[in-house]
Amino acid sequence: MKGMTRGELAKQIGISMATIRYYEDSGILPAPDRAVNGYRIYTDDYLIKLRLIKDAKSIGFSLKEIQEVLQMLNNKIEAEELKELVRNKILEIDERITSLHAMQSMLAGLLETPKDEIHDFMRSFNNADG
Repeated sequence: MKGMTRGELAKQIGISMATIRYYEDSGILPAPDRAVNGYRIYTDDYLIKLRLIKDAKSIGFSLKEIQEVLQMLNNKIEAEELKELVRNKILEIDERITSLHAMQSMLAGLLETPKDEIHDFMRSFNNADG
């Protein structure tokens, strides 16, 4: 049987063997076939799946979302369905960006607060009587 071991696969992708094991245990990746000696043998399609997982994680997809995409791909998803998933992720990212910009503006505003107002505010937390 042609293939590679978990260690070889991990090295090619640049992830740990434990990560691959976790993906298998959690159902994100299917269990590979085994050689006569009992070792797991990974085929080239595992390289493709793991690259997809790694890339999708790096752009903000959760493991649950990645698992759903992999399941859809296994069920021969239509191109338009995949595009819809991507569009939804873009909207989610846009919402996060908007939220981060709001936080940034609020923090920038705090930098403009005069020191005496900051001291008064902080004193209200240090007042044991009140």
